Formats: sequence, C-alpha cells, structure tokens
Amino acid sequence: MEMRGSRLIGAAPERVWAALIDPEVLRASIPGCEAMEGDVERGFEARVHQRIGPVGASFDGRVELEDVTPGERYRLVCHGKGANAGRARGGADVTLSATPEGATLLDYEVTAHVEGRLAHLGARLLDTFAKKMADRFFENFQRVVEGRPEPEPRRGWLGRVLGGGG
Repeated sequence: MEMRGSRLIGAAPERVWAALIDPEVLRASIPGCEAMEGDVERGFEARVHQRIGPVGASFDGRVELEDVTPGERYRLVCHGKGANAGRARGGADVTLSATPEGATLLDYEVTAHVEGRLAHLGARLLDTFAKKMADRFFENFQRVVEGRPEPEPRRGWLGRVLGGGG
C-alpha cells in the first residue's frame, strides 16, 4: 500500500519539527496510541489499539528515524506486531518546508505491508483504513501543534434527545 499527501500547518517549521520528534505529541496524535516512549537517537516504542474491520488488536511496535536532516526531513521506519492480528511494517518520508506566511508545508509519502489476519481483510478495506488513520493523525497533530482545543465529542441521537442539544 502506498499513500502520499501534504498538510499546511499553522506553525513555524522549527515548532513542527520539535513536535514530530516529541513522544508525547506523537502519542496524542496517533489514533489509539496507548503508550509512546523513546527519542530520536534510540527510536520509539509504541503500543496502539485499533479495530480494522472485524479485527481488533493491540499492536506493539518500534519506530526508528533514518536519513534525518534536523528541521527538514526524516524517514520513519516502523515494525509492529499484533497478538492475533498479524504483523505490519512500513515507512514514511516526511519533509518540511517553510511557507512565505510563516507556516509549514508537511509532505509525506507512506508505504506499508501487512501479514497475517490483517492481510486477509483485503486491499480496499486496508487502504480506506490507512487513509482514515493518516487523516486523523494529521488532524490531531495540527490541533496539538497549533494549540487548538480538543473538539467536543459528538453525541449520538439518543444523547442529543436526552441532553437537549447537539
């Protein structure tokens, strides 16, 4: 699976870079991330819980940074294993560039490969899931970096009826 995209982040590249290597910002940005520890030199250990179609599992993974040019770019290399779900590995090339307005353009290119039960879910479901997770990651990341508050959780129809609001 391959995916690429760009995000315009309303912060200077130095601030975006600092956030991209901060385990607490990453933990807050990765959907389902329960734990994230480590640093740029040694890499990061993470635990993520996700449901992909009918398969729900916790994944323990390792993230290492390669080809690092501080403040500009790096390559993420990821390996993860879910107890009953299978394995996943992949990478992401991330590049930052300043805009004339003082914001940051973040470009990314992701590759991923899954094995085990996950691989049997089909490319279409996995591609949809990967796009959704990338969008959620960048929404969360932008919110943290730009200092915006977390949005109120959406209530279902019963909560709106009983709570008297939207």
